[in-house]
Amino acid sequence: MEAQNKTDSFIKHRNLPLLLLQAREQVFKRFKPLLKTVGLTEQQWRIVRALLDHGPLEPRQIGEICCLTSPSLAGILARMDETQLINRERFANDQRRVLVTVSKKGKKIAATLGPKIEATYKQFESEVGRQLSKNLYETLDTLLKKLS
Repeated sequence: MEAQNKTDSFIKHRNLPLLLLQAREQVFKRFKPLLKTVGLTEQQWRIVRALLDHGPLEPRQIGEICCLTSPSLAGILARMDETQLINRERFANDQRRVLVTVSKKGKKIAATLGPKIEATYKQFESEVGRQLSKNLYETLDTLLKKLS
């Protein structure tokens, strides 16, 4: 007798969250070795990249952009500050608020990584095809816009 999948009777859709996670892991495994060469974690790179893309940000904004919880973000920012990857400056008019920027060291690491990251994107595009890559960006942008 063939074993029946117990979810067949009450869950009809494929597991979209799992598929997205699996796709993310397949994409990210191409970038992880690059980050390792400069001693950055994935979360640290997300923060550096967000700061480079958006300019100075408050921790709350970084958390939203980088999909990091406040408790995780606090620890990551503290370590990044200790290793001089970022600068944190309190607002003069409100000492509770902090503005985070990429430090010179962080920018130097990003400049070193930049060409390697771009080469990895080109390799990814050649593996999956330019059109699929373009469609993927457009589909994800549309999905995020509709779900926000």
